[in-house]
Amino acid sequence: MERLKAENKLLVRQKKEWGEILTGFETKNKYVIMNAQGEELFYAAEVGGSLLLRLLLKAFRPFKMSIMTKDGKQLLHLVRPFRFFFHRLNIYDQSGAYIGAIQKRFSILRRIYGILNPSEQECVQLFGPILHPWTFIIKKNGRDEGKITKRWSGLFKEGFTDADNFEVMLPVESSLSERCLILGAVFLIDFVHFENKSNN
Repeated sequence: MERLKAENKLLVRQKKEWGEILTGFETKNKYVIMNAQGEELFYAAEVGGSLLLRLLLKAFRPFKMSIMTKDGKQLLHLVRPFRFFFHRLNIYDQSGAYIGAIQKRFSILRRIYGILNPSEQECVQLFGPILHPWTFIIKKNGRDEGKITKRWSGLFKEGFTDADNFEVMLPVESSLSERCLILGAVFLIDFVHFENKSNN
């Protein structure tokens, strides 16, 4: 993930198969992660999982996901345990060491997530303003330092699929582990808030 240190803007694009678009049958999520120039840096994909849970729980399903290089080398391993509330995503490096988590916080109106370091201390916060449902502000030490934004995918995609595109502005003064956690947060946000349009 060393390449992540040099990039302050990422584009995350969900990839949909034609069979899924035509039939509406949900398959495992796949994404491509690019820099601001559109160069493909990494890929992310759901691995394993139960077809029954996919059908019954839909966006609430637990999942495992790998973030890998273009040649298939695993860099990060993401694990979402099953929860109806207070959604969480645990993130591990390529050696299996726990590097942190994204944890949804209690809030009646706003969407708030804490990004936790390996000691479970909050190092970054994601804040979803009420009037901007497609945006999450990245806050560090109480300051706005970046954001995650769901981008308009075009009339065809928005009308006929639930494929999502995200733009991530990373905090300039952030460690590699914080950048990995923020990238992981994109996938949890996609599942919780955008996986099924009826849940938006």
